[in-house]
Amino acid sequence: MPIQVLINLFIAFLWMFFQDEWGILSFIGGYIVGILVLFSMRRFFPDSFYLKRFVSILSLFFLFISESISSSIYVIRQVIGPKINVTPGIFKLETELEGDMEISLLALLLTLTPGSVVMEVSQDSRIFYIHGLNLPESEHAVIQSKIKYEKAIKEVTR
Repeated sequence: MPIQVLINLFIAFLWMFFQDEWGILSFIGGYIVGILVLFSMRRFFPDSFYLKRFVSILSLFFLFISESISSSIYVIRQVIGPKINVTPGIFKLETELEGDMEISLLALLLTLTPGSVVMEVSQDSRIFYIHGLNLPESEHAVIQSKIKYEKAIKEVTR
């Protein structure tokens, strides 16, 4: 993937030099031409096309934003309500992810989601111990978020 980015930047600079214009618009045009060239030559590279991973990263980012907004609304409803009726608790959650980066990313994304905190990860990195704000509802919401996050993380890292 890094070689594809460097080749694309090289094509963009070449385009800018051949156009004899030293401007950002010429560079952007060359970058787009470089994307088209690399896309047409993608079968000659050992890795997948690098913009595919970029799109996967953007989709993971927007997934996190949407999950964070929906869970924040849930927490705000709990706090603003006339009577706080929560049953906090700890539950365990198993994951399919492998590797330190994938496990850490999932733990951080689940912790940054309001209403849940990853307290501990088991030694084999397969089980998370999570504290939930309102246990029956939080557990279901965290499991649904975990499924979405795992799919998005696999698209980014694999």
